[in-house]
Amino acid sequence: MLYPLIRSALFSLDPEDAHGLTLSSLDVAHALGLLKLLPRAPGKPVRVMGIDFPNAVGLAAGLDKDGAHIKALAALGFGFIEIGTVTPRPQPGNPKPRLFRLPAADAIINRMGFNNRGVDNLVRNVEASGFTGVLGINIGKNKDTPNEHAVDDYLACLDSVYAHASYVTANISSPNTQNLRELQKDEALDALLSAIKLRQSELAQQHGKYVPIALKIAPDLDDAQIAAIAALLMMHRIDAVIATNTTIARDAVAGLPNADETGGLSGAPVRAASARVIASLSRHLKNEVPIIGVGGIFSGDDAAEKIAAGASLVQLYSGLIYRGPKLVNECVQRLAINTPAT
Repeated sequence: MLYPLIRSALFSLDPEDAHGLTLSSLDVAHALGLLKLLPRAPGKPVRVMGIDFPNAVGLAAGLDKDGAHIKALAALGFGFIEIGTVTPRPQPGNPKPRLFRLPAADAIINRMGFNNRGVDNLVRNVEASGFTGVLGINIGKNKDTPNEHAVDDYLACLDSVYAHASYVTANISSPNTQNLRELQKDEALDALLSAIKLRQSELAQQHGKYVPIALKIAPDLDDAQIAAIAALLMMHRIDAVIATNTTIARDAVAGLPNADETGGLSGAPVRAASARVIASLSRHLKNEVPIIGVGGIFSGDDAAEKIAAGASLVQLYSGLIYRGPKLVNECVQRLAINTPAT
């Protein structure tokens, strides 16, 4: 009952200011023990990528790019947290304004551009947090790194975060770094996955532990493109795929204020496209690579839809902004009661 009032106040602020205020407030609430008062549904544990998740509902990357608020966010009831996207070097991201709400469509458009303080800062934050739950770290390339050298950025980040992550996600699907999505194409993706898997093997020997690798893909793919990506995921034995990132499509929000802003669209309008990609991936992967479903989850039923389409885990972001912490509990409860064990 309280969150609609809080949201109304936050939505009166600039979106980036509201984002920062929300995270700072969560930190304070966590320090005071107030987040323990939130309802907690008993989650159904699930094992994916060789990792035991206390429940199947996670936080998607992008909300906490620098890993500065991990424990407060985990206290909302998530079974896992994914931080980032982080790049080797700090970068400011794209010029402001770069974050826009579309309340009539329960949607957000962003063109943040991987704004973050660099991988070394993120690692320090993770170490300082003392977090012992399931932590994914999402990695990308710097804006000024040309695609022909992108693999160097991904490997540099992987080297830095490997020891601190439960799993690592390679983000090649944000529409807000120029030409990044070109890395989803056959030859480029083949080369990237080959290099990442080789480095993963080397790091596993060096650190004495195997950290799974996931790939995050876009919703703006046809079935032939999805089939090609699935084939490479299986060939390179990638541990998971996250479907999906934001979309560049605007059909679902045409005519709304801010709908023509450049960037990636997230929220309710992405739900169907995400489910389509998940279902297509599921057909092509034949249960060889697990899927993490994200995009347009605004209810427990939406989360269950992702599982029914073929996902083993789900992640929230925009739905959390619009519905608040209640959504986490609702999704955990819905998946615990109404979905089969994975």
